[in-house]
Amino acid sequence: MENIIIHVDMDAFFASVEIRDNPSLRGKPLIIGSLPKERGVVATCSYEARKYGVHSAMNIKDAYRLCPNGIYMHPNIDKYRAVSAQLHEIWNTYASAAETIALDEAYLDVTEQAHSLEGARKIAYTIKQRTKAELGLTCSVGVAYSKTAAKAASEEKKPDGYFEIPTAEDFVNLMSNRDVKALYTVGKMTAEKLYSSGIHTVRDIRERRDMVIGLLGKQGKWITDLAFGIDERKVTPYKPWDAKSISREVTFQKDVNNYTLLEDVLVLLALCVENRANRYGLHGSGVTLKLTYFDMKSITRSRKTSICSNAVMMYKEAAALLKNVEKRPVRLIGLGIYDLSGEEGRQLSLFDLYTDSKKQENEERKRIFDTLKNRYHLDFEKNSEKILRSEVLHKTVEYMRRHI
Repeated sequence: MENIIIHVDMDAFFASVEIRDNPSLRGKPLIIGSLPKERGVVATCSYEARKYGVHSAMNIKDAYRLCPNGIYMHPNIDKYRAVSAQLHEIWNTYASAAETIALDEAYLDVTEQAHSLEGARKIAYTIKQRTKAELGLTCSVGVAYSKTAAKAASEEKKPDGYFEIPTAEDFVNLMSNRDVKALYTVGKMTAEKLYSSGIHTVRDIRERRDMVIGLLGKQGKWITDLAFGIDERKVTPYKPWDAKSISREVTFQKDVNNYTLLEDVLVLLALCVENRANRYGLHGSGVTLKLTYFDMKSITRSRKTSICSNAVMMYKEAAALLKNVEKRPVRLIGLGIYDLSGEEGRQLSLFDLYTDSKKQENEERKRIFDTLKNRYHLDFEKNSEKILRSEVLHKTVEYMRRHI
């Protein structure tokens, strides 16, 4: 094998962590996400819940209809992030390059370490054994010649599985009779376009290569390459500044007509975005506002700014955007920054510590916190670090909605 790539994927990660920490949940249909009486979706669920047809991203009301006797829990993102850091520390030990895809998923280039398929197999089983022994969790691992094949391999024997796809020929033989959605990047809309042209399987894509390219253009070329087992992408270590944006959003349990409340919620979202940006030394040069109205219609508004890395500026820019949108009941609100940069933002932050602009920012921040305190009788300044936690943020927003 010219390249040897491992794909590691945890099994029902959030649910598995909760079951590990509370063994009484083992063997029961556990659904992590919103609660049945709330708005929201399933983040993940145990394999017992999947037997009822529950799956990730499903509307929580549909999940409850399918599995009314399930155990429903909010996610504990801080705990999952801590476990994720431990996982990646184990996995990265065995790779010359590691590409983090999510909290529970990564590509590992083990070409230099493994030297052969047999060597990669030993590494894969070592990863599985250490993950189980040290963290009490199971993962599925795929070994292959490419990233696409490695991911397909890890999905082949879930949960707690292992599978190998050594060559492009092996990949083609495995995938030929599968639905087009089995290929990386083929989502629902792309699949529907292919179906409408009589293309249903990966074999159909290979046999009608020109039609697929004509139908989908550049994406069609990429998909047909994958259908032939061609994927030359390298494992690329993730750098935070490679992201296009940083954002945070919340869904209200009841539609909101009060735009003063929406503006106040932007303060909390700005704090969350600021925290993540500062963690990586990033800043943006644009701010976005996202709204989803009661009828599920979503809009996004954005504006370019000067260097933006603090919550005060993010909030003020987003609040200005909010003033110019159509005033209808709102289901969801989000705030983000885009056009991210790294080094300059770090230098600016250090410089600002000794300038009047930093003092002015702190005074403005205190004024905003005081306004919120007077309105909701909560000490937002004292509890700002707690509010950054996902569950606390949602509870705080709901408190604000009920008490404005």
